[in-house]
Amino acid sequence: MADVLSQSQIDALLKSMSADAPAQEKKTESVQPLSPEEKNYIKYDFFSPRKFTKEKMKILRSVFENYARILTSQINGIFRVMTDITVLDVQERRYYEYVNALHENDCMTMIDASIAGEEKMSVPLMLFVTPGMVITLINHMLGGEDVVAVEDDYRYSDVERALYKRIVEYMTGTLKDGFSNYVSIVFSVEHVEENPTMVQDVGLDETVAIIILNVDISGQAQEKVKICLPGNLLTVIFHSIDNRKHLARGFSYQDNKEKIMDNIRYSKLPITGQLGTVQLDLKGLYQIQVGDVIDLGKPKDSPVRLFVGRQPWFTGQMGCYKKNVAVKIEKCIASQIEEKKTDIMPQKEEDPDNSDGSVKEQG
Repeated sequence: MADVLSQSQIDALLKSMSADAPAQEKKTESVQPLSPEEKNYIKYDFFSPRKFTKEKMKILRSVFENYARILTSQINGIFRVMTDITVLDVQERRYYEYVNALHENDCMTMIDASIAGEEKMSVPLMLFVTPGMVITLINHMLGGEDVVAVEDDYRYSDVERALYKRIVEYMTGTLKDGFSNYVSIVFSVEHVEENPTMVQDVGLDETVAIIILNVDISGQAQEKVKICLPGNLLTVIFHSIDNRKHLARGFSYQDNKEKIMDNIRYSKLPITGQLGTVQLDLKGLYQIQVGDVIDLGKPKDSPVRLFVGRQPWFTGQMGCYKKNVAVKIEKCIASQIEEKKTDIMPQKEEDPDNSDGSVKEQG
């Protein structure tokens, strides 16, 4: 029998349906895809296309991730402060985007870079550290323990400027370790520029790589380290990295046999002379006294086998040379390794009386 709804139940049902309708319309509107005009795209300047590929920028990110890890441990150890330095961003930009973000009172460090076998680069690397991090490290150098917060346009005193240069020298020395996995570069502080907006070493429209490191100081302050690598410097660095890759890759080809041999020709290998072998149980070994004789089961004039590493290569006779024990090589057995694997073992089983393990030639 079908249920019959009362008028009050019907009214409540209609009311609930009318209340849910606007909510469903809002939900439908919220999930509608955005039109192409409403989407946010990253702007690309077609008048100044990218100079370096994504693979090159990945290498640069790897370099500075390694640099950030090393720098974190050095700063924590030298200045006795807890910091966590991570790579925030690595991008290819124009130089004016880097310099326009600086203030007139900021200090920017100019760093020379030189690669072994390459001419010294005329364009320096540029390093900027936010004043809050510098003042905090100076405070710890002088015995303080607090995290100091200062304004972005803070002006350093003469004493702070001298200590600032000492700090960036520590940070500059670590750059070599960051690049060590790819290329050997020597970095040195050239000078500290007190007004970075007046630097003319790099053109405003020149391509540069901007690396931003985030510095978390004891969880109380967030500071930044900004590094600018000009395009000319990056070109030389990537060229050196590519040359090293080609040289390393060249040894894998078959036509480089002579190159491989030249690298291993002077390797030192241990040579061991073996007259014979014997097995003793632990009880017999424990009872050995001075003057006891161990029978090797071989005649006294038996040939000595010479092992290179663990592989037998020669046989010879033991003797004396310039008052030293020596072995005169009589036969090379390295060419008979495969024959030994197939022939020596069956002959040992057929001739148990042949205790010296020699191979009898068949007439």
